[in-house]
Amino acid sequence: MQLVLASSSRARLATLRAAGLQPVAIRPEIDETARIDESVTELACRLARQKGESVLRILRERDLLDRETVLLACDTMLEFEGRTYGKPGTKASVISRWMRMRGRQGVVHTGHYVAVIRGGRITESTREAVTVLSFADLTEQEIADYAATGEPEAVAGGFTIDSFGGPFITRIEGDPHNVVGLSLPLVRQILLDLGVAWFDLWPVPPGTQVRG
Repeated sequence: MQLVLASSSRARLATLRAAGLQPVAIRPEIDETARIDESVTELACRLARQKGESVLRILRERDLLDRETVLLACDTMLEFEGRTYGKPGTKASVISRWMRMRGRQGVVHTGHYVAVIRGGRITESTREAVTVLSFADLTEQEIADYAATGEPEAVAGGFTIDSFGGPFITRIEGDPHNVVGLSLPLVRQILLDLGVAWFDLWPVPPGTQVRG
């Protein structure tokens, strides 16, 4: 089966590749504006679903659904102080956010949309993974230096765990992959529920020795 990742995220792509998969990545085109009174769970799951539907339309337009396909889309948000946060967008926002987050906890919510296309039929599911994080008590200089890298501006919540932001996460409760924006255990379970085994997506048969 072919695996299509509806995302431009290098971190999500790297996570899937590290797990032995070889997805085709296609950038979705959607409006990510939150709706009034929409919870963080509702927002993350809705955006994940819309990303998937956007790329599904692209696949149809390009006539790329002539083989069995799994389509995966995700959207990640940070819940902190009862509010929902996406990408900071500016250095000033990064600094302001980290000044509040340092030494405290936040919750990462990632909506996962999975669609299985085979035999002309589509089965789909949208679910959420949740991970609780504890942030280090950064100094003002550390916050300024981290903001200066430019990394946190463009990532959900304003931090990473697999790059420059790794030293600033002191504790994780839940799936660590979810902090990167894609929960491998949840994706595996969704696939099983939709009748697809994880190894059906592998480019090599199960049991084949893979050398790094």
